[in-house]
Formats: sequence, structure tokens, C-alpha cells
Amino acid sequence: MIPPHTISSVLETARIEEVVSDFVSLKRRGSNLIGLCPFHQEKTPSFSVSPSKGIFKCFGCGKGGDAAKFVMEHEHYSYPEAIRYLAKKYNIEIEEREQTPEEIVAMNERERMFNLNDFAGKYYASTLLETNEGRSIGLSYFKGRDFRESTIQKFMLGYSFERRDAFCQHALQNGYSEEILLKTGLAISHDNKLFDRFFARVIFPIHNLTGKIIGFGGRILDQTKSKAKYLNSPESEIYIKSKSLYGIFYAKNAIAKSDNCLLVEGYTDVISMHQAGIENVVASSGTSLTVDQIRMIKRYTDNITILFDGDKAGIAASLRGIDLILEEGMNVRVVLFPDGSDPDSFVREHRTTEVEEFISNQSKDFISFKTGLLLEEAENDPIKKAGLVKEIVQTIALIPDAIYRSVYVKTCSKMLDVEELTLMNELNKLLRGKLRKQLGSDLPQPPVESPEQPREAPKPEFPAGYHQERELIKLLLHYGREELLQDTTDEQGYPAVYRETVVKNILDELAVDKLEFDHPTHRKILLIFKENLEKEEVPNEKHFTSHPEPDISTLAVDVLSDRYELSKNWEKHKIFVKTEKEDLKQSIDRALLTYRRVVLEAKLPLIAQAIKEAGNDDDIAILLHQYQEMKNLQIKISKIPGIVITK
Repeated sequence: MIPPHTISSVLETARIEEVVSDFVSLKRRGSNLIGLCPFHQEKTPSFSVSPSKGIFKCFGCGKGGDAAKFVMEHEHYSYPEAIRYLAKKYNIEIEEREQTPEEIVAMNERERMFNLNDFAGKYYASTLLETNEGRSIGLSYFKGRDFRESTIQKFMLGYSFERRDAFCQHALQNGYSEEILLKTGLAISHDNKLFDRFFARVIFPIHNLTGKIIGFGGRILDQTKSKAKYLNSPESEIYIKSKSLYGIFYAKNAIAKSDNCLLVEGYTDVISMHQAGIENVVASSGTSLTVDQIRMIKRYTDNITILFDGDKAGIAASLRGIDLILEEGMNVRVVLFPDGSDPDSFVREHRTTEVEEFISNQSKDFISFKTGLLLEEAENDPIKKAGLVKEIVQTIALIPDAIYRSVYVKTCSKMLDVEELTLMNELNKLLRGKLRKQLGSDLPQPPVESPEQPREAPKPEFPAGYHQERELIKLLLHYGREELLQDTTDEQGYPAVYRETVVKNILDELAVDKLEFDHPTHRKILLIFKENLEKEEVPNEKHFTSHPEPDISTLAVDVLSDRYELSKNWEKHKIFVKTEKEDLKQSIDRALLTYRRVVLEAKLPLIAQAIKEAGNDDDIAILLHQYQEMKNLQIKISKIPGIVITK
């Protein structure tokens, strides 16, 4: 259990722009920051972060909230997990007692899996550094690869004992169940017995974007050919290989800073380059590159540089996966290391500056690289060359940007010694076919209408007064603490100025006509303001955007999020537009009068119906009086200029 004061401290300390930028590359636009939404696929940024309000909002998919909500949505964390993550990020100590075995069992499955992986990661790391077997076998292997101890600790490298059930027995003794050991893949079952999946291997923990261990890779150290050299955790609820990149947690900030991601194949390639100070590097861990992995990188940069060793067969097998990168609108470059070298060995044999210079000087754009590679294979065979031309044009057709496509057509025309017009005609033919296919699948089917069945009148999306209530809630949340100045007279009749907060002004005006909001969430927010006003307090925006009740926090984020900002260019041209804040009293008066009118229009038909159904003259007289009062007020409001009703 996390104490409430600790939660408040965490939420007050957390800066939304710092939390989000760990996962999304953000750019300044006015007072806000924008980027590509991590919750749905988009090519034009609609994801906005407001540092001043401490909230994020996507105007594409609708998700929004504070820093804790972002972590919950992005990492599928529970609220306590999100608070712990933020506390760790900002070095805020959370005083929590050790979990008992019973509490571990009571955790939800995802929490239990993360908890077990964390437990396993610490176990393997301590086995490597603190046991004779770990130091003599595991640590010797890592030292042989020139890994410093600080690097070993940074990547949480470990070792699993040669005894086949050492970890399983240790985990069971500490309250973890057989079921969760099997679900994470740390254990396998054979003849109703549990065995360690990674026994007698050095261990490479695999982290997600927030640094939680989602799986493990294990490398065997003996030369037994019947055993796989590398063994990975099986897929689980928390570890999906196609959505994971080794080293992304350590590399994400460097990728965003350098605006480039270096992509390698294996664990040791990543670790060696990090140790050399080149940190914008991740690995696909031997699997073919997937769309989800590419999109994860795209959050931080549009540029990928793929580092290949000299194995041309391996390069040819990877070309199709690289086409996917182009399709996502990213820029791809390729670096080919000398024969017999890979990123790991090259880094260990050269100084960091030499490695950086080599990557910079040897990198080629992918299409030129692919064209050259296929030209070597085709040699002087005209049939092979014709096939090569078609394949290169198919690759160019994947690029979404027309300008980039035309530049590559020019470049490849020279390399292939083929007329530019021929390539362009072939490209246009492919693009037309692609467009026809898209239109054919995307065209909506015409609706089938039955003439015998009359159409129902469309039901109103929102009840009467909803939009007006929401406008008043917006004014309360935006300007609740602002003071309104009104001219008045003192007790002696002299001119004076009366000050009152926006909250008091709106609540007093609603109380005069005994108006209560109909929408339940609007009512809740109004009640919070009322309760705090009695204590002479006005809650700030964060009180609502971080509220534990989801309907309150969601509504608060929605009304506080502004998709557009007034450009400062207007002022440069001597055009001054009055903002809502500068015209605040008039905005409040208009909102209150509009709300009153809508409420009256909704109530009048109900009173008229009640008059028809009244059983005695006294009831009719009372209802008629109410009806006339409301009708007179309605007429009075309608004569006020500038009142607009939004239905």
C-alpha cells in the first residue's frame, strides 16, 4: 500500500513532458509539445502535451490524462505500478514493506510475471558476481569479451547454475508458484518436475521501454552442437518478440538526441557499442524486423542505420524486412563491416572515434546499397538484370513521399543504366495498381433501404443542457482561481470594487435559480468545487486531471486540452484578438445565460404537460404561475444580445 502523501508527492514532482519524452519524440509548438501518438498509428502528429497543465491529449484516438495515466496506458500498468515507476524515475522513496508469499499470490497475473522476472534478474546477477561457479564460468566469459564490471552491472548480466533446478527451487521457496514459473518461461516441466530453462548459461535480461524485465536470453558456454547457442524466453503476456528490441530502454534517449538509431543483430553488439560510448543502438535479437519494432523506433527518430557484418547471405535474407522500414516513411542507411568483422569485434578492435568515423563514412542509403548488391549478383545476365529492375522499382514504390521516390528513380537510373522514363513508367504502374487495390477495399457499400420501413428520427446525442454544463465546467477548471473585479458601492454609497473568484461567481449564480447539473460527472465536479469553497479553497487543475475517479480525470483532461493555439503572427501584423481570459466576465455571463435558457426550454414542455394532467385547481394555479415565471424569464434572456444556443 502506497501512502496518499507519497502519491501526492510523486504526482506533484512528475513533469509530464519528461515522462512522455521517454517514449515519444516531442517537438515544440507554441506553449505545447507535439508528437506521433504511441496509442494508435498515425503519420501526422495529433498527440499533444501541455507542460503548464501537466496533461497529455491525443486528438486522434481521444486518450488523455496526467503522467500516471500515460504510464498506465502505455505500459498497461495498474495505478500503484505507475506511481512506483514515477517514484523511481524521480528518486522518490516509497516506504513499502516486503511482500509476503500470500500477497504475491494475490497480485494480478501481469504484476506477478513482472515481479518474478525482477526477482530472477537479481538472482542471476548475484549468482554471476557472488558465487564461485558464477565468477569462474560466467564472469570469465564476459571478461573475455572485454566487458567491464560497470557494463555488466548496467545491463544486469547474469549466470544460471549448472544444476538444472537451482533457480526453480529458489523461486518456490520464496513464494512463487509453479504456474507463474511456467508462464514466464523461466521453468519447463518434464515428467511432472520443474527444471530451469536457462541452466548452465550466461543471462541477458531483456527490458521494455520503462526498464522492466520482460524476458531473458541465455547463451550456452560449452560447444555441444546438439544444444542451441542462444535460448530466449518464450512469448508470454508481457514478452512479445515482435514488439521488443534489445537495449531500447538504454538507447531511447540517445536515439532521440542523435536523431538516428543504429540497428544490430545480437546482444553483445549492443553491449560493446554502449561500452564504447555509442548508445543509440538496439538489436532485433536475431529475428526478422517487424512493423511493431520499426514503429517503436519511429517514436524517437525517422532515421535508421543498419550495421551488417560481411556475411552477404545474411544481408540478402534481411532485405525484405528493411523494405518495411521504407513503407513506414523512414530513412534507411546501411553500413557493411569488413569480412570477418561484426559490430562487437570491430568496436573492441578500434577506438570509439574510429568506429564513429567508419559508420559515418561507410553508410549508404538503402536503395543504392540494395541496387549495388543485386547488380553484383546479376552480373551480365540480362534476365537477372530485368528482374533486378522490377525488384528495385517495387522497393521505391514503398516510399510514401513522392519527392523521395523521384530522387531514387534518378539515382537508380544511373546505377542500372536504364532510362529514367522507363523506371518512372514502371513505378507509376505499380502505384496505380496499389491505389486501385486500396480504393476497391476502402469504398463503402451503398446502404440497403427498405421502402416499407419508415426511418426513425435520429436521437439526440446529448441531453438538453449537456454542452452548456460542459462549457461552465470548462470555465471553472480553466479559471476557477481567477478573480473577477466588479464595480459596486460601499456602505456609505461611495464607488468601490468587489472581488470574487470565478468559482464563487458561477456557484452563486447557479444557486439563485436553484440550478443543478444533470450529467453525473458534471455534478461530481461541481460538488468538489462547492465543498472546497466552503473551506475557502479552490482546487487546482491537477486535482481534477489526477483524480482517482476515471470519469472526472478524463473529462478534466478533455476540457483543458486545446487543440489549436492563437498564432503570435497576428500581433506582428498589428491584429489583436481578445482571448477568453481577457473577456472572462462576459464569457461567464454568456455561458450562464445560455445555460439558463436551455434549461428553461427543456422544463417548459414538462410543466405544460403537468398542467394538463393536474387533478385540482390549486395545483393548476401553482403550475401556471411557475410556467408564466419561466416564460417571462425566457423572453427576457432571449432579448439579451450575443446569446447562442448549442444543441
